[in-house]
Amino acid sequence: MKLNIVPARTGIQWVKSGISTFFRQPLAMAGLFFMFMAVMSVLSVVPYVGSAMALALLPAATLGLMAATRDAAEGKFPKPLVLAIAFRSSPPQKQAMLALGAIYAGCFLAVMALSTLLDGGKFATLYLAGGGLTLDLAQDDAFQAALWVSMALYLPLSMMFWHAPALVHWHGLPPVKSLFFSLVACVKNFGAFAVYGLAWLALFMAAGLLVSLLAGLAGGPGAAAALMFPVAMLMAAMFFTSIHFTVKDCFESTPGDST
Repeated sequence: MKLNIVPARTGIQWVKSGISTFFRQPLAMAGLFFMFMAVMSVLSVVPYVGSAMALALLPAATLGLMAATRDAAEGKFPKPLVLAIAFRSSPPQKQAMLALGAIYAGCFLAVMALSTLLDGGKFATLYLAGGGLTLDLAQDDAFQAALWVSMALYLPLSMMFWHAPALVHWHGLPPVKSLFFSLVACVKNFGAFAVYGLAWLALFMAAGLLVSLLAGLAGGPGAAAALMFPVAMLMAAMFFTSIHFTVKDCFESTPGDST
């Protein structure tokens, strides 16, 4: 495995590749993303352990979407079983992926636990258990502090796990080593990832503005609510489709890697 350093403009190419690959197989990629979201949502409502189970399966599910993107980019039709690719491999790879999921769940829940020290658990409860965000809660100083601290702590966590599922499955790295190399790849290619993130932010904002304009022509807030959810889900599906290309360009396979 070889780490590549890419120019900042590559971030735009990752976005373009994700969108173009999505539209090669739009029904398949959208359907797989909705399946991914449905599984995570169903697990999350299981009492006591549901959220932890969903978090633990997130790296494996993300790998499944990367594999689906790879199939679509190669002109193949990604099938539903591709989402379970992490658990259709050799026993050592399965164990490594489960260990990676356990580490992710533990780290994420630790971030939530730290946030409870600031606001008594308001932000963690809203994030993990759901519910409505009221104006009073949003304006609460302790809640805002918990929100910003959680975001600050989640950024390095996200960088550690960004490439890790692919490094474990396709490059044969052990979980802890994959986290280290994933973090290094994000830091070394910070310019490309910054452009990538800003480009997606701009696209999401543009999509929201377009939906608002169309809703205004069609009949107001009710139309906006009806349009916003499916548009947001399609945009999120395109975003997840683009993740594969960030990994593909940052790491180059060598003869000793897994297939």
